[in-house]
Amino acid sequence: MDPILLLLLVLLGFMLVGSLIAVETRDLLSSVICVGAVGFGTSLVFLLLGAPDLAVTQVVVEILVLVVLVRVVITRRDDAAMTSRATLPVGLVLLALGIMAAVVFGTLATADEGGLGMRPFGDPLLNERTEAAVMAPAGEEAPEGAPAEMPKSVGGAFLAHGLTEGQGSRGTGAANYVMGILLDYRAYDTLGEATVIFVAVLGAYAVLRKVGRIRHAGNVADR
Repeated sequence: MDPILLLLLVLLGFMLVGSLIAVETRDLLSSVICVGAVGFGTSLVFLLLGAPDLAVTQVVVEILVLVVLVRVVITRRDDAAMTSRATLPVGLVLLALGIMAAVVFGTLATADEGGLGMRPFGDPLLNERTEAAVMAPAGEEAPEGAPAEMPKSVGGAFLAHGLTEGQGSRGTGAANYVMGILLDYRAYDTLGEATVIFVAVLGAYAVLRKVGRIRHAGNVADR
């Protein structure tokens, strides 16, 4: 088995266990910590799948959300009523769904007759190869240094026209494929991610500062 795929399965198992603990635990602080652990596991999944920008965004947002939630939980003063819940039926249903998913995936992944024969990890499904000149925009030739054949997919178009050997990305001057795609093909998406991070930072700061001001006002009134 591919080591990356094995790590992904381990992380998915860890995230599943953390999600179950977060739902079933009676301690609110433990539930918040488990939710944060699941979020950090998601960032590791993004990193293993080759999306470092998403991984960094996920880590930053998870840290901010975790700090705010822990702060709110610690400062709580009310006592929540505890109710008992039947965990055995939920566990049996999840176990049955897991077994069913494993059987279906194993059946489809086999290369025998009737199976789909899943491709190796990282190999795109749409990998029919075609000439790079065919994929070039109308009236243009394939970039110099591009391979003669490229995968007939969206990723293949990026590889064929986004960066050539010894040159920067066309129209951006980036040094690699990742920066060329982030700054050219999906610049608005990158701007949106940066905006989300900025707004999350402002929100966390506003919440924490509001609590501090209320406490300060209370201390002044007591004096």
